Amino acid sequence: MGTTVLVSHPCEAVCLVSINRVERRNALDAATYQQLSNTLLKAERDDDVRVVVIAGEGAHFTAGNDLEDFFRLEGAASVPGIDFLRLLAGLSKPVIAAVEGYAIGIGTTLLLHCDLAYAGRDSTYRLPFVSLGLVPEGASTYWLPRLAGSKKASDLLLFGDAFTAEVALEVGFLTEMVERGQALKRALERAETLAALPQEALRLTKRLLLDHQREAVGQAMDVEEQAFLACCASAEAKTAFDAFLKRK
Repeated sequence: MGTTVLVSHPCEAVCLVSINRVERRNALDAATYQQLSNTLLKAERDDDVRVVVIAGEGAHFTAGNDLEDFFRLEGAASVPGIDFLRLLAGLSKPVIAAVEGYAIGIGTTLLLHCDLAYAGRDSTYRLPFVSLGLVPEGASTYWLPRLAGSKKASDLLLFGDAFTAEVALEVGFLTEMVERGQALKRALERAETLAALPQEALRLTKRLLLDHQREAVGQAMDVEEQAFLACCASAEAKTAFDAFLKRK
């Protein structure tokens, strides 16, 4: 198994986690999810790491789930991507996303569980679950109506059309939009600032921001996961996957 996650420390107390499947536009398979989870756990336990930044190697953040991997999910007890999102949502340290190019599917929903997100102006987002015979994940059915309102949430999740960084910023997926190619630079600047702040107060503030909704988010993830697994085993999803793979 190759290394599909790169880890570096570009500035003091900051851990940069980079998805490295450039030839697949950083699409995420089970092995990559496991590497991401292991890396985040290590960063969480490392006293020398105060802030985590997640980015993608090459031109794209991530094209989402590797659909070829989905054929192995039938009969599975859990979804690797959702296990990763649970871990991400539970980290005590600040997590910042740096987005360029595609942020599709889970590449969009994982932003809901990052504390901050900076993105290039021409980055592209999409939640194409229904068109693939699936349901949304990552507590997006909980978060999106609260961030964007029920009508906009329905528009994004039911149609699954691509949307721009401007829309992502307006909805609440992003903290700030920057010029193309500048997302990682901006994310690292802000990470360095956070890393220099009083750490106990920083983590306590993050906990206070999230604790009152943690149970509801967890319940939403659980319900979505069961529906997701049921859909993965359906003839409808298999037909949609086959059609998608033939178009590639």
